[in-house]
Amino acid sequence: MTLKKTLACCLIACGCMAAALPASAADPACLKAPGTIGFLPKMDTDPYFHVARQGALEAQKEIGGKLIQQAPSTATADAQIEFVNALVAQKVDVLVVSSTDANALAPALRRARAQGVRVMTYDSDATKEARTLFINQARSDSLALQMLDSMGALIGYSGEFAILSSTPTATNQNTWISVMKAQLANNPKFAQMKLVQVAYGEESEQINQQQALALAEAFPNLKGILVPAGIGLPAAARALEQSGGIQKIKLTGVAPATFMKKYIEAGSAQDIWWNVSDLGYLAYHAAQQLAQCKITGKKGESFTAGRLGSYTILDNGEIVLGEAEIVTPKNLQKFKF
Repeated sequence: MTLKKTLACCLIACGCMAAALPASAADPACLKAPGTIGFLPKMDTDPYFHVARQGALEAQKEIGGKLIQQAPSTATADAQIEFVNALVAQKVDVLVVSSTDANALAPALRRARAQGVRVMTYDSDATKEARTLFINQARSDSLALQMLDSMGALIGYSGEFAILSSTPTATNQNTWISVMKAQLANNPKFAQMKLVQVAYGEESEQINQQQALALAEAFPNLKGILVPAGIGLPAAARALEQSGGIQKIKLTGVAPATFMKKYIEAGSAQDIWWNVSDLGYLAYHAAQQLAQCKITGKKGESFTAGRLGSYTILDNGEIVLGEAEIVTPKNLQKFKF
């Protein structure tokens, strides 16, 4: 085991040590020009993050600075911690992370801040104490409600459905699922819909396929599967298509719209999506503003993000890209990814 991994594991194992670390040893100096931004996605093989990187590169060409993107081959906190350490060693000015586990990653992010690196998140948040800003693709409550509404429309707002999430620790998926459960319990619109199980695909196409088939077998009356994970939705669709279950079980969730095109056109699925390139574009702009102290993360601060226009920081340092859309045959062609 490397010295860096040993230290990282010790930080995770010892909550008291993590708590003792200050948010930053000293506030890093404000840059006078664009600096180096390090992006750390959940996993390097996910096409979602490659498209987000294209948007970040677009912003980098417009405003300058340097962009580094590195990520592990597996979506775990332990794997990400190694890359946090590596990017800090490369002296990035701002670290932009899509967190696989909000709590497990926090000690490493706090240690990065203690070494003078500003930290923000995008796509999936970490604990608020471990970062300054969170670039959210859409408001969590709105996105969760859109997914639930899409599932309802597909199954006539009645009957059994399951959720096939990514991992038990995925911050954004857990937030959406929590909102959905509250809606199921309290919103009369969804009173006839029954959530029978939450399963996990572990960010693996094969496991997602296996889980989709297992859900179909375990629940003979299952009418739909909601998949709030970009890899999982097309994987589940392919598995059900091969088994013949796609005719009976409807699918919705979040995924690249082009990956779901034939299922959406056939009426067996819907999708909730946004402009992924814009997420990277906005994150890069915000990171450079943060590095130059033009924003500090306080609620009410505003900045301009190039072609996307003006954004205002909300509670807890959140910046929302915009509203997602339910992708149907009518608007499918507007989504290029």
